[in-house]
Amino acid sequence: MLDVCLLGTSGMMPLPGRWLTALMTRLEGSSLLIDCGEGTQVAIREKGWSVHAIDTICFTHYHGDHISGLPGLLLSMGNSDRTEPVTLIGPKGLEKVVNSLCVIAPGLPFALRFMELSEPEEALEINGYHLKAFRVNHNVTCYGYSISVPRGGRFFPELAQKHNIPVQLWGRLQQGETIEIEGKCITPDLVLGPPRRGIKLVYCTDTRPTERLVHNAENADLLICEGMYGEKEKQKNAVENKHMMFAEAAKIAAEAQVEEMWLTHYSPSLLYPENYMKETKKIFPNSLAGKDRMSCTLEFRDE
Repeated sequence: MLDVCLLGTSGMMPLPGRWLTALMTRLEGSSLLIDCGEGTQVAIREKGWSVHAIDTICFTHYHGDHISGLPGLLLSMGNSDRTEPVTLIGPKGLEKVVNSLCVIAPGLPFALRFMELSEPEEALEINGYHLKAFRVNHNVTCYGYSISVPRGGRFFPELAQKHNIPVQLWGRLQQGETIEIEGKCITPDLVLGPPRRGIKLVYCTDTRPTERLVHNAENADLLICEGMYGEKEKQKNAVENKHMMFAEAAKIAAEAQVEEMWLTHYSPSLLYPENYMKETKKIFPNSLAGKDRMSCTLEFRDE
């Protein structure tokens, strides 16, 4: 299962009750963060989660509202006695940007490992997560991310018995390992069915609508998507500043056939996002106006 918490939903500047952009997920003891705006570590504590387990931090881009909370977060992680390395992922220039910020966070007791993105789409595997970074359309280089948790095929004990496989080796086959018995190789496909549907979460902010976003969000369990503006009269602002309207995000969700969509990254002028959800739901019914610390647990479906 994948725990998901939308830590902050504000764009540009924090507001009372609305911290800047950040998302946190937890999977089997590993915690991953996407973006780290001002107030992120406060939101984590308000949620009751720990900063100690954060081992991966992804950045969409390097505007201040997406990265300004990083030095304080890293210091808090150090003060929580973390010594294991932390992997940071983001567009080209990541190491230079982070090292500049860390002038005010010296002496960290853990190493920072940098993975800089340069291609339009890049697939990464780290700490059990299958990550896909995909470039979107903002006024600086910006990436969205999909997080997938794969699920293997169903295990058939009767097939294991048919091949005289000792019970103590079944678990290794279930994990996809090939084993050898009396000089004979036993492959997982002998006892496993086809791969089953896993879990897929997609997170994207600061972009105009793009086909790449639609493609990468296809069939996601949850799409967390920028909705900078709900007001129809702000369409010009959205185009000029390369952001998205609620309606545009809803069209992407509908086209990608996602299960659910949460809106985030609101303009400071948008004080009551819920006032614009009626029209949004006409386009994509399973839309929700995201709120700080809004959470869910995504689980494998029974098949």
